[in-house]
Amino acid sequence: MSLPFILFFIFAFVSVGGALLLILAREPIHSALSLILVMMSLAVLYLMLGAEFIAAVQIIVYAGAIMVLFVFVIMLLNAGTEERTDFSKIAKYAGLPLGIFLLLELAHWMAHSLIGKTPANGAGSANVMVSTRDLSMQLFQKYLFPFEATSILILIAILGALVLAKRDE
Repeated sequence: MSLPFILFFIFAFVSVGGALLLILAREPIHSALSLILVMMSLAVLYLMLGAEFIAAVQIIVYAGAIMVLFVFVIMLLNAGTEERTDFSKIAKYAGLPLGIFLLLELAHWMAHSLIGKTPANGAGSANVMVSTRDLSMQLFQKYLFPFEATSILILIAILGALVLAKRDE
């Protein structure tokens, strides 16, 4: 077994464990911190695939900016311990069979897909290598307006949350 193979399974296990903690945590802040753990382990998996730009975006945008917003909203709303209830009858009788059906459908799709059976650089695909630098130049030159518009929309959302929180006082 090689080191990348072992690291893949370690970080895959960490991301699945973090996802389970995200669902099972009683405190909303613990769920948000578990989501950060998932995002960071996914970034490491992207790095192992050689996708440095996607890994950097995963850390900066998701684990950084969006999780700061989640934690900000949780603290702003003063969310406490979540109340647990028994499963509803709809979830028990409809959700479980639908979940099992979804898993069977995914297994069927994976068994009959061509992933792994054809080479990645086979016929019909271009062998063009795009570096992180080229991608960032495209992002900050050609697509600068949508990038800045998104940041302004996020700023407006933060200000809206502040206005809504101040209204109660």
